[in-house]
Amino acid sequence: MTRASSPARIHTEITGIVQGVGFRPFLHRLAVREQLTGWARNTPAGVELELEGEEAAIRRFVQTVKTAPPPLAVVEELHLHQVAPHGGETGFVILPSTAGTAATLAAPDLAPCPACLKELYDPADRRYRYPFLNCTDCGPRFSILRALPYDRANTSMADFAMCPDCAAEYSDIRSRRYHAQPDCCPVCGPKAFYLDGDGKQQEGDPIALAQQALAAGKIIAVKGTGGIHLACDARNEAAVRRLRRRKHREEKPLAILCRDLETVEGFCSVTDEEQRLLQSPRRPIVLLEKRHFHGPESFSCLSENHRIGVMLPYTPLHVLLADGSFGGPAAMVMTSANLPGCPVMLDNAEAVAGLHGVADGFLLHDRPIVNRCDDSLAAVWQGREYFFRRSRGYAPQPLTMPDASADGILAFGAEQKGGFAAGKARHVFLSQHIGDLKNAETLDHYRTALQTCLRLFGVRPRALVCDLHPEYFSTAEAKRAASAMQLPLLQVQHHWAHMAACMADNRLDGRVFGIVWDGTGLGTDGNIWGGEFLLGDLHSFRQVGSIRTIALPGGDAAVRQIGRTALSLAWDAGVLPIPMPQLQTLPGRETLLAMLEKDIRCPKASSIGRLFDGVYALITGRTQAGYDGQAPALLEALAEPETAGRIYPTAYQTGTDGVRRFDTRPMIAALSTDLAEGVPAAAVARGFMDTLCRMALEQCRALNPDKLPVVVAGGVFLNLYLLRGVTRLLEAEGYTVYSHHRVSTCDEGIALGQLAIAARHFHQ
Repeated sequence: MTRASSPARIHTEITGIVQGVGFRPFLHRLAVREQLTGWARNTPAGVELELEGEEAAIRRFVQTVKTAPPPLAVVEELHLHQVAPHGGETGFVILPSTAGTAATLAAPDLAPCPACLKELYDPADRRYRYPFLNCTDCGPRFSILRALPYDRANTSMADFAMCPDCAAEYSDIRSRRYHAQPDCCPVCGPKAFYLDGDGKQQEGDPIALAQQALAAGKIIAVKGTGGIHLACDARNEAAVRRLRRRKHREEKPLAILCRDLETVEGFCSVTDEEQRLLQSPRRPIVLLEKRHFHGPESFSCLSENHRIGVMLPYTPLHVLLADGSFGGPAAMVMTSANLPGCPVMLDNAEAVAGLHGVADGFLLHDRPIVNRCDDSLAAVWQGREYFFRRSRGYAPQPLTMPDASADGILAFGAEQKGGFAAGKARHVFLSQHIGDLKNAETLDHYRTALQTCLRLFGVRPRALVCDLHPEYFSTAEAKRAASAMQLPLLQVQHHWAHMAACMADNRLDGRVFGIVWDGTGLGTDGNIWGGEFLLGDLHSFRQVGSIRTIALPGGDAAVRQIGRTALSLAWDAGVLPIPMPQLQTLPGRETLLAMLEKDIRCPKASSIGRLFDGVYALITGRTQAGYDGQAPALLEALAEPETAGRIYPTAYQTGTDGVRRFDTRPMIAALSTDLAEGVPAAAVARGFMDTLCRMALEQCRALNPDKLPVVVAGGVFLNLYLLRGVTRLLEAEGYTVYSHHRVSTCDEGIALGQLAIAARHFHQ
């Protein structure tokens, strides 16, 4: 833009998260302040506007848009074009949105802002105690979105015609709800209602009825923004155990929703960084340290380990439910309402039918959920989110990449913790939480979410990528799609994809040294990998280190029947019999030993996840795993800070393939001796994990002499003791260590790595 003329006029196109975040009202108010005329409108690409007025005022306008947009907006690009002044305009207007091929971004669902919370509890306000109030700065976005541009007609709020008062706010530039698409009130908007356990609607205030049911120890289903939860009083142990029985979730940790930070601190210790994450508009579940791990206040019925997942209310309905106005509890279990292995429920009728006999009551509402979106789950690591699950509050906000090489690449992810990634220009859209692709319902959710992503954001696939494993459902989906669309398909080794995901997460491009530890993944040699040290980049990789393989009697049966893995480790280390009654009486013990001796139906895995399973069974005597990842989580809990860990030996063997492998046998033998001599479990557990950390350092010394950047990835690193220990040891020796922050380190994030590798492959 030049200073040649005054007045001047510019045409501007703005891309980023600029719809559903009060961006057009912000532009309107800014134009009025700077005495500029013109117009703005949503387009499939973002926001388009023209401005006319004094050049200095236009420059101030543009600078404010770049440096101080609305709190929830993300301005990625702003293109200016000088055009001829029109003259004759008397003000600034918001024009109807234009249609076309989608290219803009959409905002995630966000928690109520302070201004809305103030209205919620103001008896003089017309939205007093209204469970669905929102404004341009907060409220539902992705969960109600059917199409872009983000206009009311393209959301599930289209079913609710605005009353005159809401329509007046929507059209008033002075209102916080100016062009707020989900704007509503008790007169015109969604309504909440309460049903009894048989699905019969009850008379009275639904929030009061729900609170009273919770206070009485009942279990209720609660419909939120992205799905339906099951809730009960978190301090009522009988209610919690009843919920576990009814939901068939006997051991897996349960998250809780707390009224406020004071309530949170009754359960957990909270750092300043954790407090900021808890209170952020994204409102994830945050993993926090219990205040007491032993005794009556250990809340063991919520979680066996030393952490609890905690969140603060993230919708006005949840705020009201937790406020205790009618005697309800200040802390509630909030766990997804779903049938075992299936996605979280969305539909009222589905919930009433599917949860009959599980829920004693239903707090529901009549606003449809368009896009299923489970709660996000994160810890704080290095001052930032460390995702166990990236979903509500984050999806569908994409990651921004250094260039557009991933444009049109579609990655299908893995099978456990399935997820996809889709490239569009410099953006990568990651799926919300999907779950394990092991049944028709979850696979249908995966397909629906994928098609929604492609449609909403106008992704036109040009190449596909998936895992190397031929039996993954995601691999089958990729092959089917490649055939149907006549597109090339690349298959990528699982652990290389983990390494590449961490590289992409941290915007690394050159050669790295990867420490990738997880449960299982198919290796390039046809064997099961899971404790790998890799050298490579986005072009290629090679396995340079690993661990001694573990025989798994019965194959997949050993993943849940972890006593089998313990028996295998002890047999391999030559320490049988061991003084562990549960293993001495393990069902089929003699048959399992014969299988090991004769190497019959005993596939081998170089898996840290399976090593954790076996060692956990050796230490505790437990022979069954209740859920995936239980052993790493509970071994971490066993390692009490006040108990010093034992020191166990490390040994290595280099095979004919040149791979340097950690020999687990000396460690298992020493560990078994300690257990026989009565060494406390805490000392053994801590010693085991310390040995793995030391092994990582020793492998890095031997295999990464050039001190390439180290990336740490894989589901085992959801064990934060291990993550901290490996990072601390490596950094102390001068290595630069990178871990995940934008996506999960587990298989949920693997699609990002597949996409990064495919982008390089197809860009050549």
